[in-house]
Amino acid sequence: MTLADTAYARPNAPLPNRYGAMCTEIYDLDKPPGSLPDVPFWIDRLAGTDGPILEAGVGTGRLLIPLLEAGFQVEGFDGSPDMLAACDRHCAGRGLSPALRQARFQDFAYDHSFAAILVPVGTFNLIDDFAEALGVLRRFFDHLAPGGRLMIDLLPPGYLTGERPDIRTWTTPSGDLLRIEGRAVDIDLVRQRRVTHDRYERWRDGRLVESELEIMAFRVWGLKEFEMALAMAGFSQISVGADHQPGKRPGRSSRILNFEALRPA
Repeated sequence: MTLADTAYARPNAPLPNRYGAMCTEIYDLDKPPGSLPDVPFWIDRLAGTDGPILEAGVGTGRLLIPLLEAGFQVEGFDGSPDMLAACDRHCAGRGLSPALRQARFQDFAYDHSFAAILVPVGTFNLIDDFAEALGVLRRFFDHLAPGGRLMIDLLPPGYLTGERPDIRTWTTPSGDLLRIEGRAVDIDLVRQRRVTHDRYERWRDGRLVESELEIMAFRVWGLKEFEMALAMAGFSQISVGADHQPGKRPGRSSRILNFEALRPA
C-alpha cells in the first residue's frame, strides 16, 4: 500500500479522480466542446460506422458534441455528476439530446451493443489498477457487436516520471481568477502508477474565496503491454498510431498513443 492509498482511507479524504465542481468549471474553460485538435481525427476514423457509438468518459461533451453534430449516433457515460451536468447543459444549448448516464468504467452496462467504443485523451489511464483495467477491456469487448471497434488513447510511459508542477490560471466570464496547482505525490515505477494532488482555487479581488482538492491517480502502459492486454480481453487486429496523425508510428517524442482493436466477427 502506498502513502497515497493510505490517504484515501482517511476520513473525509476526497476520492481519487472525482472531477468535482471546480475541476469541471476549469475543464469547461480550458477544453470547450470541439476545441481540441483530435476532433477531425475521430470524425475521420469513425466515418462509415454502421450503428451506435459509445464514448466512455464523455466529460463535458468536448468530443461527444462535435461527433453528434457531424451526424454520428453517439451516447455515453461518465462517473462525475458535475461533468455530466455540464455535458447535458451544452447539449441542450445546441438542441442535442443524446442518451447520457452516470456510471463508472468498472460497472457500466447497456442492454444493446455498439459498433464502436471510444475512450479519448488518456481517460483510460484513470483506471489505475491493472486487474480492474483488464476487466474494463473485457466489458468493452462484451458491449461491442461482432466486428465492432475499440479505440483508446493512452498517455505514453514518459508521463509516469514527469515531476514538474502544473500551475495554470483562467479568468471566468464574471472576472474570477481560477487557478490549478498540481503536484506529483507518489510515483510507483513497479505498479506504473502516478498520484497527483491538484489544488483548485477561486480568487476574487485578490482574495481566495474557494478551493477544492482533487486526488488524481493514473496508470501508464507500455505499448506492447497494452497490446497483450487487448489480446487477453479477446480483441484482434490490434494497431497503434500516435498523436492523432494518420499513419504516424509511435516514437520517443509521441504525446499520445492511439490504439484500435476489433472484436472478431
